[in-house]
Amino acid sequence: MIILDTDHWSALKYRDGEASIRLHMRIDSSQDQDFVVSAVTLEEQMRGWLAEIHSTVDVMRQPAHYQRLVDLVRFFSAWRIIPFDQTAAATTTALRKARVRIGTMDLKIASIALAHGALLLTANARDFVQVPGLRFENWLY
Repeated sequence: MIILDTDHWSALKYRDGEASIRLHMRIDSSQDQDFVVSAVTLEEQMRGWLAEIHSTVDVMRQPAHYQRLVDLVRFFSAWRIIPFDQTAAATTTALRKARVRIGTMDLKIASIALAHGALLLTANARDFVQVPGLRFENWLY
């Protein structure tokens, strides 16, 4: 199983030029074709568009944001979404007790990857290198 962190997932969704092309090529040539996304990435993306809708006072500008939200849901529906379950929650608690100091969302994504023995695709090596036992690679650069 290979979990896409939010940065890798966004490169697929929004097709960010060279990085997106590189990622598509790596995915196509990967022996492991079990690519998934975490419920945490879903939450991050949903929060972003919901905040955009909420902060747009002019109702005439809101339809475009709602359309982006609908597009997001449609794109996610094509993916298998790995939940933040009790095992991942226990892993998060253990990592906090071990004083792993990274953001809460990244800690949850790392915990999901550890709980499933999955490879995490991320461009955030600076934070994820702090997580003992986590396997991660950057396929964007």
